[in-house]
Amino acid sequence: QVQLVESGGGLVQAGGSLRLSCVVTGRTFMRSPMGWFRQAPGKEREFVATISGNGMNTFYSDSVKGRFTISRDKNTAYPQMNSLKPDDTAVYYCAAGLIGGTVSNGYSYWGQGTQVTVSS
Repeated sequence: QVQLVESGGGLVQAGGSLRLSCVVTGRTFMRSPMGWFRQAPGKEREFVATISGNGMNTFYSDSVKGRFTISRDKNTAYPQMNSLKPDDTAVYYCAAGLIGGTVSNGYSYWGQGTQVTVSS
């Protein structure tokens, strides 16, 4: 049984930082790529970042590149979000899957989501 549990969301002022975490349990996916997506009200879910199973490779969307850094320690992924902007306000979802990548269908399992709100 694979489960993803996210934490670390909250309210922060523009320019501030937050660190999210996502723990994945279930033997099959502990070394799989992990990704982060977000969905703002009235918008489609969009890709944010992904990290390879061994943590050596990362890729970011243009909207967060240079501000977000994703790392992992075995079965836990940590997106460090700096210089946050009001446009970053969204529900953030972590995902795990054998394919990974920048599209949702590369991931088989999803967390419940955590709210990030950035005030101006």
